[in-house]
Amino acid sequence: MTKIGQAGTYALGDRTVKRLGYGAMQLAGPGVFGPPKDRAAAIAVLREAVERGVNHIDTSDFYGPHVTNQIIREALHPYPDDLMIVTKIGARRGADASWNPAFSAAELTSAVHDNLRNLGVDALDVVNLRIMLDVHGPAEGSIEAPLSILADLQRQGLVRRIGLSNVTARQVAESRSLATIVCVQNQYNLVHRADDALIDDLAASGTAYVPFFPLGGFSPIQSAALNEIAEGLGATPMQVALAWLLRRSPNILLIPGTSSVEHLRENMAAVELDLSDNTMAALDRIAPST
Repeated sequence: MTKIGQAGTYALGDRTVKRLGYGAMQLAGPGVFGPPKDRAAAIAVLREAVERGVNHIDTSDFYGPHVTNQIIREALHPYPDDLMIVTKIGARRGADASWNPAFSAAELTSAVHDNLRNLGVDALDVVNLRIMLDVHGPAEGSIEAPLSILADLQRQGLVRRIGLSNVTARQVAESRSLATIVCVQNQYNLVHRADDALIDDLAASGTAYVPFFPLGGFSPIQSAALNEIAEGLGATPMQVALAWLLRRSPNILLIPGTSSVEHLRENMAAVELDLSDNTMAALDRIAPST
């Protein structure tokens, strides 16, 4: 059985987690909406992840909504002492499964209480403020108002640590005067490299960077070069993409998601890949020129 400890660890605020974690988004139904087809299978994936050493799970109460958190509670509560569950607020789901901004004080406060209730905890380990100025990606604009609300919820003892999601470097800089930021969660992968400089800046300050969609998410990476490299290594493209991220910077924490135990095991095996300098250079060339 692959154990993930060889990928190393990194600080998430005042705690340390293994660099290969698990993202729970795919435990909900199609389009991250409604219940899964097989709830027992979803529970099995979570239990397998923890058995293999995962102590960082990423989730949100707007996955489903409520579905993934309720499954996490059923599968893992009472939680292992070393497990950190990172959730996010700042969005709500419409009846049509749309993703909508939810930044008011009432909405953010309600979201925190929804997460507390459905996870079955008295305080949330980490809450990422998901910025929704543009649903498709980071967009400039002040985040002081919603972040101040989240900071107040932290002072009330409902939130232990604060992170950011879908943000620009300028917003990260703004946030540092408002709260201690333990992690930034943005889209980043072999071909989506807009955050290269931000990752290095965060590494210099000891702040974790958590990339989502390591293979492109809803628009998967189509790369003959990646497929060829993976075939040469006797690995899958996903495993190579994860291994590249692990080597890219020590502050990167991975949260690959899946609803399949078999796929989970494949993802975990990425820690066993030892990418050479030449392979890293070849993978770097996959990114489009800017």
